[in-house]
Amino acid sequence: MRDVKVRKIAVIGAGLSGLGAIKCCLEEGLEPVCFEKSNDIGGLWRYEDSSESGCPGIYKSLTCNTSKEMTAFSDYPFPDHYPNYLHNSKMMEYLRMYARHFGLVQHIQFLVCSVRKRLDFSTSGQWDVVVETNGKQKSHIFDGIMICSGQYTEKYLPLQDFSGIQKFRGRYLHSWEYKKPDEFVGKRVVVIGIGNSGADVAGEISRVAEQVFLSTRQGSWIWNRVWDNGNPIDVTLFTHYNSTVQKFCPTFLINRWMENKLNAKFNHANYGLQPKHRFLSYQATMSDDLANHIITGRVVVKPNVKEFTITSVIFDDGTEESIDAVVFATGYTFSLPFLEDDSGILDSQRSMFKFVFPPQLEKPTLAFIGLVQPVGAIIPISELQSRWVVSIFKGLKKLPSERDMMADITRKRKELAKIVLESPRVSRRVQYIEYMDEIASELGVKPSLFTLLFWDAKLAKEIFYGPCTSYQYRLQGPGKWSGSRKAILTQRDRILKPLKTRMLTTSESPSSSRFWVRCIFAVICLSVPILGIMQMTCN
Repeated sequence: MRDVKVRKIAVIGAGLSGLGAIKCCLEEGLEPVCFEKSNDIGGLWRYEDSSESGCPGIYKSLTCNTSKEMTAFSDYPFPDHYPNYLHNSKMMEYLRMYARHFGLVQHIQFLVCSVRKRLDFSTSGQWDVVVETNGKQKSHIFDGIMICSGQYTEKYLPLQDFSGIQKFRGRYLHSWEYKKPDEFVGKRVVVIGIGNSGADVAGEISRVAEQVFLSTRQGSWIWNRVWDNGNPIDVTLFTHYNSTVQKFCPTFLINRWMENKLNAKFNHANYGLQPKHRFLSYQATMSDDLANHIITGRVVVKPNVKEFTITSVIFDDGTEESIDAVVFATGYTFSLPFLEDDSGILDSQRSMFKFVFPPQLEKPTLAFIGLVQPVGAIIPISELQSRWVVSIFKGLKKLPSERDMMADITRKRKELAKIVLESPRVSRRVQYIEYMDEIASELGVKPSLFTLLFWDAKLAKEIFYGPCTSYQYRLQGPGKWSGSRKAILTQRDRILKPLKTRMLTTSESPSSSRFWVRCIFAVICLSVPILGIMQMTCN
């Protein structure tokens, strides 16, 4: 594949990935123009009381499943007083601060657009972006395209799989239309699907509904935001130390350890949630409250829905429950409606090298950002992808041949198939540290722990044993940030600060000299009669 240097870049979408892409273009001297079909930045994280037509929405209570230190952009940490897990309003505050700090908004046009290859693409690698305003269309020429529209673009509502839904007289909706529990007060509701949204929505509605039924086809492993010693789960688990151990540990042992750990919190079989698959074989569900809702009876776990009647639902186990409403938490499908002709861009399996570059393109001038399903935060991954893409666009780095890229794609698919279930949801699944290191190696920014041990042992220790935060990938190479070392060494302070809002005063320390004097005196006093008794016994 022959590389082409580019200058003018179209960024599609002004959400998490799009904002990072704009900034990466600017710091490398490129000219980004971002096209966003809504009227604001933030993408999925921007809450609105009513969803815009064709746009995914979030519910008012939505809170991030990844902690702030693991979620932050690599050169812009969250304010230290922000909570570790952010409500969507706090996430939007952060995104607006990030956009203002780096001057991103001036590069965004809130317009609908479509993208197509130019007729001379095979030689120029250029694209036409068509913008429509006030009923009039205008075409712009770009040297490169970064598609940052995300994977939650079109709701998946498989009504054909549910017999009788057409005659059901109650209301049914997809979880992206759900906003607040108010409309379900006193009602009997079934939630179909046990992903993160399904668990959240079922729990929230159960606080006001007469009864909530949570229907799941295969069950799920449930984990919590708060892990050992009250630390965020990703801060505890996502370390280079754990990643190294995992490489040498058999998969069945990792599965056994995690499943035992989760069952120690609550036995999944007793709660009707035990899945047939192992922990690593499918995406686990993040929920802090589901077990509490089940044990108090507010949520009743049921098997898959067999069919609907006019006023009820019949489950696979033959039980029937009268219901008033149905919430389908059945996920999303990946859609690219703005690509007028995607022939030659993606094959039938939508193959992408490192989940970023379509290998079939004659010129590497189009990239997909943030289309992976990470076990971890998406912002650091999409940002690192953007940094790599920009280096390719500028001609600083080169892609392998199409043959080598397809071989890499095939190898990864085979490796993934050995562990995970066959499902669209996990077809783009990546392990956080493994994938970050992989892209960082392509870019030349992966930190060298061996080198760090000699000139900065303190930093090397925190990088290896501490959480794998994105600041690590700003220590060296392209995009090096002078504040990265400080950000890494102070990350634990930012984790603890929002928790320590009540200053504790303690009484006399047990380790004081006075305490030890008392202990020694007590031991002597006890020893004297004991020795006397022993002497009498011996006599």
